[in-house]
Amino acid sequence: MNPVFVAVGFTTLAIVYWVYRRYTGISLADVPGPESLSFFMGNTKELYQGQAGEADLKWQAQYGNVVRFKSALGEDQLIISDPAALQYIFMKSGYRFPKQHDRRAISKMLNGTGIVWADGEDHKRHRKVLLPAFGGPESKALLSLFKGCAESMSNKWIDIITNSKEQSAMLNVHAWLSRAALDAIGEAAFDFHFDSIDNAESALARAYTNKMPDIFGSPSSEQIFFQGVSKYIPYRILVYLGERSQNSRILRANEVRDLATSIAKQLVKDKAEMLLQGKGSRDVFSLLIKANMDADAKAKLTEEELLAQMRTILFAGHDMISNTISWALLELARQPEIQSRLRAEIRETEAAVHARGDADFTIADFDAMPYTTAVIKEVLRFSPVVYRVHRYASQDDILPLSQPITTCSGKVIHELPIPKGTRIVASIAAYNRNKDLWGDDAHLFNPDRWLNGAAKEKKATSLGVYANLMTFLSGVRTCIGWRFAVIEIQAFLIELVGKFEFAPTDKCERIRREACLMMVPTVEGEVEKGVQLPLRVSVAPRTE
Repeated sequence: MNPVFVAVGFTTLAIVYWVYRRYTGISLADVPGPESLSFFMGNTKELYQGQAGEADLKWQAQYGNVVRFKSALGEDQLIISDPAALQYIFMKSGYRFPKQHDRRAISKMLNGTGIVWADGEDHKRHRKVLLPAFGGPESKALLSLFKGCAESMSNKWIDIITNSKEQSAMLNVHAWLSRAALDAIGEAAFDFHFDSIDNAESALARAYTNKMPDIFGSPSSEQIFFQGVSKYIPYRILVYLGERSQNSRILRANEVRDLATSIAKQLVKDKAEMLLQGKGSRDVFSLLIKANMDADAKAKLTEEELLAQMRTILFAGHDMISNTISWALLELARQPEIQSRLRAEIRETEAAVHARGDADFTIADFDAMPYTTAVIKEVLRFSPVVYRVHRYASQDDILPLSQPITTCSGKVIHELPIPKGTRIVASIAAYNRNKDLWGDDAHLFNPDRWLNGAAKEKKATSLGVYANLMTFLSGVRTCIGWRFAVIEIQAFLIELVGKFEFAPTDKCERIRREACLMMVPTVEGEVEKGVQLPLRVSVAPRTE
């Protein structure tokens, strides 16, 4: 079939559908937003070709927390950072705002039919089996594993620094954190040693290096247009195209998925055999396998779904941790007074731990470190690795609003009717910078906001599971590994900041917030080199 004919056919259908919806149903045309730059592309190039959250924050400043923008072929979509609207979408309405089917096709391509892909009843079933492995006690029990991985990496850094004439080294800290995060997720989630810290050339370490920019970075206008019109292409056809495409990005995604699958298959086999022999351990995957064995027949996950959970845990656990800690170290390098204050609290607590006769920090010690907690909250607020997510209205609905909207025609509205099928971009980046919630300095990195009451988390609309942030989403789609992530970030930051000083290099002025489904650091003018965060690292002196 001639591809030009197919494209013209889809375009014609889209135009007919848009005209029908525009003049027969609820319209979003009166909601303020940027002028469309073209009928075919709308505002999508600005949204998807800029840095992560760049357009979100610009439009939020110009038009408020609910913004209408044009997608491909003149379709009205909304980008939302209003707390009440987001609470309604994610907490009160649950599955009435499902994932868009083209986004689910991407999830299936990356990690298979796991919990990120699942929706509705499937998602409930997946979540029920997975939750026992990610509870509070289960996550806290992993602290020593996280600490061990952080120590292994810091020992490598000490060797490099002590062998340097300057007694410091310029390190691509993201590359190291990427390998350390792989080892941490391997041990904590699967009781498996990937040995990525010791072996940067391991197959998994190489496959996971730069995977997000390779697959999703710097999209062309043609790719953005296809993304926009893919809503008109049935899900099964999108999956079929993805499975047979020779596009380099999709081939790269398949490479990562296939390698993870080969590891997952062996792990599933080994874990099942150990559990049958009564030898199961307490890693996440063992608990997951056990929960699945104990589930009734209708609730059980299939073998493919189990493999998909493994790929999802590996994928999300690696990227969330390595990138969040990278952004944290960048801010600490840029603001040495914050870094020094954080190190002082770490060392003061360390002295108290040793004074009572213990060698290591406990979860209770973490909980008693207010400035460390404030820094972690501020990193998660200021630099959310997942900066936006996509949903659609499965029926005509009405969104409540925290602040009224003045429409283009001058009408003031306190709630917003939306038609069935409305596509919504939930902007985590913009919500986390909402000045009504976080103060007039919301665009500054300032951990003190969590100590002096500037962050109005108790007064605000209840939304996120951690510090009222949207970084781990909310409601039934909350990231089930959020406790796991916070404890791992705590363990790594305490180890690294306690032992090392971080200073910016000349490239730090050119760090980009690269948008590739997740927010990763790259260097302006060197984007083709992939993810990098070059910092000057030295051993932090101790004063007696």
